[in-house]
Amino acid sequence: MQIKWHGHACFEIRTGIRVVIDPHDGRSIGLKTPKLRADYVLITHDHFDHNATRVVEGAFKVIKGPGLYTLPGGIKIKGIEAYHDTVQGAKRGKITMYRIDSESMHMLHTGDLGHTLSKNIIDEIGSVDVLFVPVGGTYTLDAKQAYEVVRELNPKVVVPMHYKIPGLTLGLAPVEEFLKMFPSESISFVGNSVEFFREDLPDSTEIWVFNL
Repeated sequence: MQIKWHGHACFEIRTGIRVVIDPHDGRSIGLKTPKLRADYVLITHDHFDHNATRVVEGAFKVIKGPGLYTLPGGIKIKGIEAYHDTVQGAKRGKITMYRIDSESMHMLHTGDLGHTLSKNIIDEIGSVDVLFVPVGGTYTLDAKQAYEVVRELNPKVVVPMHYKIPGLTLGLAPVEEFLKMFPSESISFVGNSVEFFREDLPDSTEIWVFNL
């Protein structure tokens, strides 16, 4: 399994095939245009900083919305409906979170999640090994709310996303506000991409902070 960050909420997961989640075009949010190639592209919602499929190369298929999807190599994806705000989508609409099961690991990309999770949604999600969660506030969970989601799901690895980085023109908080809530020994500043196997997962929750 290899995970690569392309800034904001965009990640590339290589697990036999290439899966890209929430591509952005770069220039619209003050970043460089990412170089992306995919077999499948997952879109959590149709906002400009999450649905720029035009920058992705390859003969890819787009997955959008709740449901069950089976990809080559036995990869299973479950789209789970959630909301972009705390009022059931009345302000910013619905989103789709994606649970990706591959190589005996369970990953959850929460998109622009704007609320903590109900018991029904937690039960629908099931166990999570790697959690991608927004932490920058304004449009999504803030640091405190993201921490609560981590507590609710108890993943082995947390990957913060959708926060202020150099160049980004969106008014988000930096990742440090989220990191303050965890012991320093549980935080790892990793590279732009990380390759790992299930046996590499920690016994207790770690925070992996990617860089560009």
